Amino acid sequence: MKQVVKVFKFGGSSLKDADAIKNVANILQNHKEKHLAIVVSAMGKTTNALEKVVEAHAAGTGQAFSILNDIKAQHYSIIDGLFGKDDEVYAAVNDTFVEVEWTLEEEPHENYDYMYDQIVSVGELVSSKIVSAYLNKVGLPVQWLDARDIILTDDIFREGWVQWEETLERSAKIAQPMLEKGGFILTQGFIGSTSENFTTTLGREGSDYTAAIFSYCLDAEDMTIWKDVPGVLTADPRLFENVVKLDRLSYKEAIEMTYYGAKVIHPKTIKPLQNKNIPLYVKSFIEPEGEGTLVSSEVEDNYPPMVAVEPDQCLLQISTRDFSFVAEHHISYMFKLIADLRIQVNMMQNSAISFSICINDIDDKADRFAELLKDKFKVMLDRGLEMITVRHYQQDVLDNLRRGKIVLLEERIKDTTAQMVVKDVPVMRRKLVPGKK
Repeated sequence: MKQVVKVFKFGGSSLKDADAIKNVANILQNHKEKHLAIVVSAMGKTTNALEKVVEAHAAGTGQAFSILNDIKAQHYSIIDGLFGKDDEVYAAVNDTFVEVEWTLEEEPHENYDYMYDQIVSVGELVSSKIVSAYLNKVGLPVQWLDARDIILTDDIFREGWVQWEETLERSAKIAQPMLEKGGFILTQGFIGSTSENFTTTLGREGSDYTAAIFSYCLDAEDMTIWKDVPGVLTADPRLFENVVKLDRLSYKEAIEMTYYGAKVIHPKTIKPLQNKNIPLYVKSFIEPEGEGTLVSSEVEDNYPPMVAVEPDQCLLQISTRDFSFVAEHHISYMFKLIADLRIQVNMMQNSAISFSICINDIDDKADRFAELLKDKFKVMLDRGLEMITVRHYQQDVLDNLRRGKIVLLEERIKDTTAQMVVKDVPVMRRKLVPGKK
């Protein structure tokens, strides 16, 4: 009889230091009789730091090795808090970092995205080796699995698309037999490989998606994402007061919220789970006994207003150079470029002579898109914006969110969703004139 498999995902904040990793081990002690596939992210803010290594190497600043050495030192400090000085995990981690050093000794690759994936992926590889070694040390038998042996993608770096048929075959051939041996398997989030064995990544914050891929391939009973919040909340508690936890959420509502920028779950996570009706739990690694939030096919009829704020937005306003209409062939041309660059369009709107789109401004895609358009169109870029989305909105909530903002683009969908692309504006105050009240 096929065993029941559960999938757990632990993100960077749950692995940020030695004490955090010990806490993860304590959580797993309560599940040691189960067949578990565990997906881990890079530790803490490692991915951000590795991105700076890539930037420095590409720009030739001479700082790449220095930044990498700081990252190595942080990881060795964590190892020091978990292992004795002669533990073999030191050599395993060092060997992984050496692969990045080899890359840095060469000239920057002409394909920035390719170079990015080869360097940034080391965060997950190192993290998984440290966590796997520690779990084995404390008596939790774990088999380390390279996610690149399972997840096959196309050759678009930084945004690899999963080749599902081959990934399913690999999972059945490699991952399933490992689980049948008993104990846990532990693998990396965020990464995959091409058919030529080049490392790819699945998009920023893609470890949730990795866990969903494994859940789908292994026919998991359920999947759990362990976060630093008690579950899915109505808004980010770092930005808003009086947020509440949702006990249950439908797949549809979860997809809507994650698409519009809710950070608690990666946008691509839900679809593989929904396809096989696999429940998703979002729980707290700080209070693991809490119930968390259940995301499933159960439909809730009533939800409170839910707010998602997506920072680092760029609004591109595109118009024809001859003041003619933006016609169907213009839009077709633009959408082909959007597809080729794999740009996520968060919001769009067109008038007779212009077309506006709002996209994430976290890499160079906005500039690349504008460069490709400039011969045919006028392009204006407005940066440093926020996109605010309110599901199940109420007018007083929208009015409150508009305070101190200029609304550049706004859209409402039926009575359920309101979106605004906004810019902060200083509050205008009358100057006090000396001698006058």
